[in-house]
Amino acid sequence: MVAARETTLQELLEGSKQYQVPLYQRTYSWKEPQLRRLWEDILTLAADRIEDPKATHFIGSVVLAPSPTNGPAGVQEFLVVDGQQRLTTLSVLLCAIRDHRAKHESEEHRERINQQYLINKWKPERQRLKLVPTQADRAAYQACVDATPQAGGSDPIGAAYRFFQSRLLTLDDLDEAVDIERVEDAVISGLALVSVTAQNGDNVHRIFESLNNTGLRLTQADLLRNYLFMRLPTRSEIVYHTLWLPLQEQLDSKELELLFWLDLVQQDRRAKQANTYADQQARLDRMRSEEEIEAEIARFSKLGGLLKTILDPSREKDPQVRIRLERLRAWETATAYPLLLHLLDRRDKGTATSEQIARAMLYVESFLVRRLLIGRATAGINQVMLLALTEISKIGKEMAVDEAVHWFLSTGRKFYATDAEVHSAVRTIPFYLNGRAHQRTLVLRWLEESYSSKEPVDPNRLTIEHVMPQTLTPEWRRMLGETLGPEEDVEEIHEALLHTLGNLTLTGYNAELSNSSFTVKRNRLAQSGLVMNQEIARQERWGRAEILARADALTERILTLWPGPIAKESLASTDDALWGVMNRALAALPTGSWTTYGDLGALIGRHPVSVEKRLSTTPAPNAHRVLKATGVVSPGFTWLDEERSDDPRDVLRAEGVEFDARGRANPKQRVRTAELARLAGIDTEDV
Repeated sequence: MVAARETTLQELLEGSKQYQVPLYQRTYSWKEPQLRRLWEDILTLAADRIEDPKATHFIGSVVLAPSPTNGPAGVQEFLVVDGQQRLTTLSVLLCAIRDHRAKHESEEHRERINQQYLINKWKPERQRLKLVPTQADRAAYQACVDATPQAGGSDPIGAAYRFFQSRLLTLDDLDEAVDIERVEDAVISGLALVSVTAQNGDNVHRIFESLNNTGLRLTQADLLRNYLFMRLPTRSEIVYHTLWLPLQEQLDSKELELLFWLDLVQQDRRAKQANTYADQQARLDRMRSEEEIEAEIARFSKLGGLLKTILDPSREKDPQVRIRLERLRAWETATAYPLLLHLLDRRDKGTATSEQIARAMLYVESFLVRRLLIGRATAGINQVMLLALTEISKIGKEMAVDEAVHWFLSTGRKFYATDAEVHSAVRTIPFYLNGRAHQRTLVLRWLEESYSSKEPVDPNRLTIEHVMPQTLTPEWRRMLGETLGPEEDVEEIHEALLHTLGNLTLTGYNAELSNSSFTVKRNRLAQSGLVMNQEIARQERWGRAEILARADALTERILTLWPGPIAKESLASTDDALWGVMNRALAALPTGSWTTYGDLGALIGRHPVSVEKRLSTTPAPNAHRVLKATGVVSPGFTWLDEERSDDPRDVLRAEGVEFDARGRANPKQRVRTAELARLAGIDTEDV
């Protein structure tokens, strides 16, 4: 017999309790996609609770069983039969919140959060931790709870701790009035769980097996279908055959669920996909007649046809709209679906023309491409696209829908890059490390298409090629060094230029070209059917001047293809945003590792000297883990905390960094630019 009830993390953790993860459970395995989704849900919930302090977000269940070692008094001990990934992640998040608030606000937060949610302070050592992970995860988790130098290692629990630390540093990037206190409140009191507790004598291992071997569950779309036809006692058969069946034949179960959520967010951008069925049911409960329910199914059927066009643009008859839909579909940005559905629905209702919605979609494409170019591909994109529905509905009554979309994307802090920002970014930002791999390829493909080359090239065979290679050969080193000043270093300039757009092209011979000399690459590129490759092949050499000149030429083409925002002041916060990216990377840098000023400079498009100057004057997390390219501490390094005088090498040794007799850090422990980009939350798949 089991008992189930809704609860909160606060109720689960407060008091003298201990939750033990049995040995038969798998080790902690959440990775960045799960962590990112949880974090986004928490930020949304924190914002919702500003207007509605009772708002909650359901995150699943925790199945518990009383521990056989329980006594009549003392700490209540439970075995975590199911839900340990969720419970461990939230406990690690609380460790990150505690450390952030203790450092930036007051040390009292450390003791408060420890005693309330993380430890049983006055109990024996065996019962001190409120959560006891499996043996393999225990040391990493305890390092986080005890805030030792080993906290935030390279293991999955350490990675989760670093992820949350870096995200807590960036709360100021959000437009919403969400601060660290609201985030803590959302985690402790707003996340709703169902606690399912078995009774003494129940076979805990059998419960675990049962939970993990159940069959297919009903989807939210299944539940909504059942509810709708329960509301049609006399019309169900004809409505099913004339309206529902055609809809179900167009869209599969996941697409139907997407449709019902998209319908909700047209009215309330805070609607969550996880609550689609409950929210639709609550809305439909207000309807009284079969006619009203049938009209809703008819409306769903019409919207389903529009969604199918978004998912399969070949159905679209207008060529300009079809091209824009194909591009946005190729970009794989489901975040734009609510807005695209709104635009197609406007045309369907006769309040917008095909020309207007095609132009509106071009502005959306430009917005996405320009954000990618300046390294802000994903920053707050979900909130922006959902807010667009509300704002465009308001201003759309006063101006055409394409103008409304352009105006909305141009206002506020949405990172719609100006022409000047694009020009600077193309020269300096590591394009190859921004966004997703297929998005980077798409930008280069679209640039090539703009040359209107008459020779067809199969785009599916093309991959991104670094003209100046990722590994410098002696020949490339000589070519790059020919134009350097006396204070410049070949390695640092190579890192600064390597991943920028000016040094990238598309070829079908990536593996063959690899680290070949420019002479070899030039001959092969001259035979290419791509105009951009033929332009590179006309160069006599390939160094800094040529890379920057090509960056400028590509910028002019970019500005023509993708219109910028409505005239406005340049974003004064661009530099702050880039330093914020650096700080995120540093906050997520694992213990026992180090990086260089050059690696950080390449990450954000800044010269290594400016990075070193910034870290010597402005507080940043883990600044002591940044060394010279040779692995030595910079002669100009000083602690910004005036009370500190300890040797940074001693701190690094305590964290696990190895130094040789000449004081140089182990190069195998160095974190380079590509990994820094991943740590900073930039999507870098297939880099």
